[in-house]
Parts: sequence; C-alpha cells; structure tokens
Amino acid sequence: MLNDASVQLVFADLQEGIVEASATNPAASIRRAVAVLNDIVTALDLPFTVSAAPRPGGPGTIGELPESRPYVRTGPSCWDDTAWRAAVLSAGRPTLVICGVTTEIVVLRTALDALADGIAVQVLVDACGGITPRTEEAALRQIEAAGGVVTSVAGFATDMVRDFTTPTGRQVIAALHRLV
Repeated sequence: MLNDASVQLVFADLQEGIVEASATNPAASIRRAVAVLNDIVTALDLPFTVSAAPRPGGPGTIGELPESRPYVRTGPSCWDDTAWRAAVLSAGRPTLVICGVTTEIVVLRTALDALADGIAVQVLVDACGGITPRTEEAALRQIEAAGGVVTSVAGFATDMVRDFTTPTGRQVIAALHRLV
C-alpha cells in the first residue's frame, strides 16, 4: 500500500496543443483526470513536479495542473534534466507516480530511467495519452516488464486513502466522483 510519505507525482508534457494530440485518450478525459489529481495532491499534501517540452512561446501548461513553475527539459526523459532530477531526489520519496503525454516518449523514458535508478514507478493510464493505441500499449508493457506498475487515478487514490470517512478521505472520494 502506498502512503503520502512515499509518493510524489510527475506531470509531464501536459501542455496546450500536446494534450489535444493524444490519439488514445480524449483531451477532455486527460484534463479531467489531471484536475482530480490536482485535488488529490492538495488533499494529501503530496510533492509534485511539472515537466514540459520546450515550445515556442513558452511551456503553455494546461490549467488543470497544480500551480507550479515547470521544468523545461531538452530531451525525451525528465530524468535527463539535472535540476528536475535533483528536485525529485531531494524530496526523498521512493515512488514516482507519472502521468503525461505522450506515453511512448516522456512517460516511457522517465519511467524506465527512474526504475533503472531504483525508484519505484506507477503510471496512471487515464491521465496519459499516446500516439496510437498499439504503440502506447507497447510502452506500457515495457514499463511493466521493467518493474513499473500501470494503474489508474482511482486505483492510485484508493491505494493511498483507505478510509473515506475521514475529512481527507471525503475530499479524495469527492474528487474521484468527478472522474465519471
């Protein structure tokens, strides 16, 4: 079971124009899942990072993300960005929970690199978007073969919060109801 002392979230390339390019998960569904994750981050006071691909005119992240200055990286993996990796490692959390677009590029590369460095990884499929169903499925299989866990926002949240009668539990279940 996960707990709020062991997890940090990674929001990768959730940018205007990139989210809409997802061919495997509608942009509205990704945005809804990210908004729910934003509520979960707040309710559980979880650390998170926002990573962005370089784009003309700036990162242009979606409004559903938690408020944060994004790390703009130069390559396909967040792990390759020294400042981002230092921020993640300084939090001292052994599990990265990753979501973003595209699954076959930034999610895959970041997950595999973190796993290779001994960090546990969970990927939230309903907060990800891929290039094609076939290539996204191949990326998710690679992550699982390397030891990562592929799950959903609801699966992640209910692993973190097991009692919905507490004030925090009520916040989390209310957020999850917005997934439907």
